[in-house]
Amino acid sequence: MIYIYSVIKTILSTLTIIIPLLIAVAYLTLAERKVMASMQQRKGPNIVGFWGLLQPLADGLKLLVKETILPNSANTIIFLFAPILTFMLSLMGWAVIPFNWDTVFSNLNVGILYLFAISSLAVYGIIMSGWASNSKYAFLGSLRSAAQMISYEISIGLIIISIILCVGSLNLNKIILAQHNIWFIFPHFPLFIMFFVSALAETNRAPFDLPEAEAELVAGYNVEYSAMGFALFFLGEYANILLMSSMITILFLGGWYPVIGIYPFTLIPGYFWFGLKIALIAFVFIWVRAAYPRYRYDQLMYLGWKVFLPFSLAWLFFVAGFLLAFDGLPVLSAI
Repeated sequence: MIYIYSVIKTILSTLTIIIPLLIAVAYLTLAERKVMASMQQRKGPNIVGFWGLLQPLADGLKLLVKETILPNSANTIIFLFAPILTFMLSLMGWAVIPFNWDTVFSNLNVGILYLFAISSLAVYGIIMSGWASNSKYAFLGSLRSAAQMISYEISIGLIIISIILCVGSLNLNKIILAQHNIWFIFPHFPLFIMFFVSALAETNRAPFDLPEAEAELVAGYNVEYSAMGFALFFLGEYANILLMSSMITILFLGGWYPVIGIYPFTLIPGYFWFGLKIALIAFVFIWVRAAYPRYRYDQLMYLGWKVFLPFSLAWLFFVAGFLLAFDGLPVLSAI
């Protein structure tokens, strides 16, 4: 009886994360279309439902009832598994995200390492989809996307190490608690900019949306996918945008801490501030897409390897030297 209760509790706890996340992802697509329409002086979706609010549901229903087309020469098992893997990895990262000081599915001591590992595994979904499609366009697109993600993951890793040096823990809750007096965006503002740009490249977003360079690669690694296969890649991409926004919020914006630490702002629950910060970062993701043209691939690689990598490494040595000189190096409490 206790075992059954534990299983039911785990399932319900999982659904409390997955269902709101799917709704948030669906309406992030609507927000993107509305914001970009406003910036480009268009109306955007406004027919399905009041102010277009039912448009994401209509899009999801359309993709659900469409026929799934399998290429004759594709490796069927890997072809079908790749979008499932991408979507599942985008959900698994949320298991360690603390929405409030007491609201987290799994409070791991190595939470930041878990997040970094999950985001790194997303490369496999892209490589598998391009290879299993047995199409040279899809394969070239997957190689370019994988190289792009791997390049910027190195800078992201060095940035995270700089933050860990200041906190002394790999626990996400402790990283947020360390920002009680000052958010890390102020002493580490260059790292914040680099992490945000790297997050754009990591999620294949504009101006680094090379998979969608139609004139070169048709549509990148997902060119052979339709119906729910395409929908899972689509959901995975937008779930990763929200996940990266939450990582930026945790590492640099104080997590659930209020924007203004005075009464009555301190009475508002922490998960409200956490959600508000994620929404603001996601808005900037959309804003950048509407404002900046696409980079060439050589410019993308140059920025990652010859600008971000040396600068993030230099900043890591600077932070370590500064803390060592002033006897401020903390003891890692997660090991």
